Amino acid sequence: MGETFKYAAPVLGSLGYSAEDSAIAIGLMANAGIKSSQAGTALRSAITNLAKPTDTVASAMEQYGISLTDSSGKMYSLRELMEQLRQKLAAAFGNKDFAGAAAKFEEVIDKGMDDETAASLVAIAKTTLPKCYFMLGGSALKTKNYEEALKNFTKSAELSELYGDMNQMAKSNGWVAKIYQIQGGDAFNNKDYATASEIFAKGYAADPDNTGMALNLAMSYCEMAMSSGDMAQYEKGMEVYEAIAAKTHPKYAEDVAKAKEGMALYTNNMVAKMQAANDFDGIIKMADDLLAKNPESALAQNVRLQAYANKKDYAKVIELGQAAADAQTDAADKSLMYYLLGAAYNAKEMKPQAIAAFKQVTDGPAAENAKAALAELSK
Repeated sequence: MGETFKYAAPVLGSLGYSAEDSAIAIGLMANAGIKSSQAGTALRSAITNLAKPTDTVASAMEQYGISLTDSSGKMYSLRELMEQLRQKLAAAFGNKDFAGAAAKFEEVIDKGMDDETAASLVAIAKTTLPKCYFMLGGSALKTKNYEEALKNFTKSAELSELYGDMNQMAKSNGWVAKIYQIQGGDAFNNKDYATASEIFAKGYAADPDNTGMALNLAMSYCEMAMSSGDMAQYEKGMEVYEAIAAKTHPKYAEDVAKAKEGMALYTNNMVAKMQAANDFDGIIKMADDLLAKNPESALAQNVRLQAYANKKDYAKVIELGQAAADAQTDAADKSLMYYLLGAAYNAKEMKPQAIAAFKQVTDGPAAENAKAALAELSK
């Protein structure tokens, strides 16, 4: 508070405002997030502008009905003045005339941009204008006028970003995403995945943290890939699934698990289609593309090693096997990687290495096959 007084006290004192009045004004500004020297400068500018207004400030004061004195010419206390300013600027909110408020605040910003003495009024307008559009979006949403709601929430987000209010931007973008989630729901439920993905993608761009919608977007891409064989759609689906799976906050835990399940499901389905066509090179390329984006992908390493084993490219299996095994977190998957590695060593007649690999197979369906292989190698 001392830093604020240093900047504002001379002007406040010259106008006869008490220390108590000044403390009240500073407290109100602190509640609005304006503190220290910033508050002192803003308060000094605001009071000076109100006492000796420029044409721009005078116009705004007239527009909002703001005055330093009452009808008898007696000067308002600073508490009364700040309350008057707050009430007048909030009047449109109280009347829920958010469109009218937005127009007024835009006018203040437009007229005051080139007038340094109007900086404090412009700052208030910039803080409040995005909230006007946010409230307009909410009003439209209540009547299910989604297009109007989208327009206003998007405008709120854009203005918030422009004026540096990141919290408001996140709130506005959150509602943009929710509306797209609603709009894409019918197409998704009707399995019109092309339309659904187009809509969900807009919401995902606004708010990637809306993991419920992101899961539907990823599924839409993958379903299109399964029906058309378009690997580009599959890759887009995997990219979204990977982004969800990478979230660490406990609130996302359920959707993280769903993302991992989706990745495994659609990857295995795509692999099955390619295997049926003996397209092992296609499987390897798919896995390589995934690994190019995420070198730590256990699923991609698993799929790739199996494809090389099916091709009987034992040299590649030996080259990649240990890394693939190390990447697995599931015991059965890790055992499968070691089994494929042991089989490749065995095919290359590298008996000690084959035995060592087979001994690492301890879980899952591969365990019995590994025991049989070890028994044969021990003869």
